[in-house]
Parts: sequence; structure tokens; C-alpha cells
Amino acid sequence: MPELRKDPILGRWVIIASERSKRPGGYHSDKRAAFTRPGKCPFCEGHEKMTPPEVFALRNKGSKPDGPGWRVRVVPNKYPALKLGASVGISSRGLYSSLPGHGVHEVLIETTDHKKEADSQTISQIEDWIGVLQARSQVLSRDSGLRYTLVFKNKGRYAGASLSHPHHQIISTPIVPKRVKEELKGAADYFRSAKSCVFCDIIREEEKRGQRVIGRNRDFIAFCPYASRFPFEIWIVPRLHSLHFHDPRIAKMNGSLARILKSALNGLKTVLDGPEYNYIVHVAPSRIPKDELGITTKSYHWHIELFPRLVRTAGFEWGTGFYINPTSPEDAAGYLREAAGSRPV
Repeated sequence: MPELRKDPILGRWVIIASERSKRPGGYHSDKRAAFTRPGKCPFCEGHEKMTPPEVFALRNKGSKPDGPGWRVRVVPNKYPALKLGASVGISSRGLYSSLPGHGVHEVLIETTDHKKEADSQTISQIEDWIGVLQARSQVLSRDSGLRYTLVFKNKGRYAGASLSHPHHQIISTPIVPKRVKEELKGAADYFRSAKSCVFCDIIREEEKRGQRVIGRNRDFIAFCPYASRFPFEIWIVPRLHSLHFHDPRIAKMNGSLARILKSALNGLKTVLDGPEYNYIVHVAPSRIPKDELGITTKSYHWHIELFPRLVRTAGFEWGTGFYINPTSPEDAAGYLREAAGSRPV
């Protein structure tokens, strides 16, 4: 029997379509050949002149900027969605409003190895680029013209990647995105009612029930959320209540974050035969005007949302805002725990 589930943060409803229930083998990953070859890839070592000048890099001693010898490299996106320098200010023309495209769009290149995604990188390598993502987020958060920084990864053509070399993107905008505002408001409304952080309460609830948990360590928990929008959706949430990914206290836990992220990606690779995926890092805005959305430092909690691209959004979803998920989060978590050799908690 299908079930409608309500997301406790956004109030969004999801349909868990149990009668359409799909096992992992029922999904088909896109197995087309890599769409950028190493010889022509601008992100490969030795091709540094094919990108804009780097803004940051972890380099081997003695190596020079914009040349070989780097381990992690950050460059401006060659085709940016937003650019620095535009004046910030809303203009109106009758019913319509616009804002200059002021912002920052950067690319973090995770490794010199064209084919080595995070699921096969070492924990030390993952820690390195997590630390660089945090450092760039912190720098951008200080810009008075920018209000929100989103770190995200698109892996695969269907997930929106234009290059197959492992990389992340960082976009900073002069406004808080609508999707983020909805989450911030939902968390603030919950806090006013329950006097506690909804994310902290979700952690406690998932630990208590155990059926949707796929991994945990001292600092983080990974689980398939109760109202999962997509089959095999995974959230990774820090146990420490914190607004920002670049919080210095979180930076001390990067080893734990690297391990649980790698474990989650390995689980998806094992169970779903290497699917394309997206993940996003949702954080609080860089600066919040007083009383906007009722946000407090106690009401929000940064987290990672990871979803493999297994189903296509169609007319019903676009027309209603509902999502139809053909694999329950409990079943998905069971498959992922089994792949990891974990016992149900």
C-alpha cells in the first residue's frame, strides 16, 4: 500500500510507492564511456593553462602556481553562472524585478587522477579537499556582497557534470536561494514549537529506531531520510550542532567526515553498480538580517544531501511538488548496510 510521508523540516509530502517497489537491480545506471578523455581534459595535471589562473592550491614543495605539482586545485569556472564586480541592487520594471549577476563560481579539482572518484581515493586525499572546500567557503563568507555559498558535486552526465574528472563546484550568490530559505524557515518554525533543533532531533530519532541508519561514527551519522525524495537518498549530518560547514570545530572532524562520506559512496557503488549522483552541502547564510525568517543559531544545522540519479522527474512531480519514490528508505538502508557488512542497530 502506498504511503504519504511528511518531511519534518519543509512540510513537503513524499509518496513512498511500495507497490512499485524496486530492488537495486531494477535501476539502470548510465554506462556510457567517459565523456572527457585525459589527453584533452583541462583538469588533468600538465593542462593547467587550459583553465583560468588558480585561486588556491595544495601543492608539492617547490612547485609553481598554474603548473604541475598540485594535489588539490581551485580555479574560477571558465563559464561562470555568476561573476564578481557587478553592482548589487534590485531594479524593478513594473511587475518584474532583476538583480545583476554578482557572485562567485569556482571549481575544486579533487585529484590529478582523471578516473579516481572519492569512493577509491584515500581518506587523506578526501580530507585534503574537504579542508580546501571549507577554506574557500570561509573566504567567500567574508564578502559583504555575498550571502550564500553552496558547495556541490555533480557526478556523471545525467547529474549535470560537463567534465568527468573528479571535481566539486562552489557558487556564492548575493541572495539566499528559495530552497534554502524554505529549509531555514521550516527549521525555525520547528524550533519555536519544540524549543529544539529539528536536525538534532532527527539524529536522535534515527539512532533510536535504527532502521534507516547506514553508517555512523563519533562525529557524524549517515541515514536514508524518513521522507526520502529519491530512491537511496542519503543524508550525512554532524552530531555537533553547527551552522556552517567551515566551522573550525568541524574542521577537526574532517577525518570522520571523509570516512563516512567514502563509506556512503562505496555503498551506492556496490549496491547500484556505480550510479551517477549529486550531493549538496546545505549551510546557514553568511549573514542573516535581524529577525529574517526567525533564524537563530540554535535552529539550523548544516548537512549533506546525497542522491543517486536513478529516476526522472516527470509531470506529476513538476505539477504538484510531490516526489514519488519507488524504494522505501528502510529498504534502501537495509541494502546499503548489507553491502557495508553492517548489522541493523
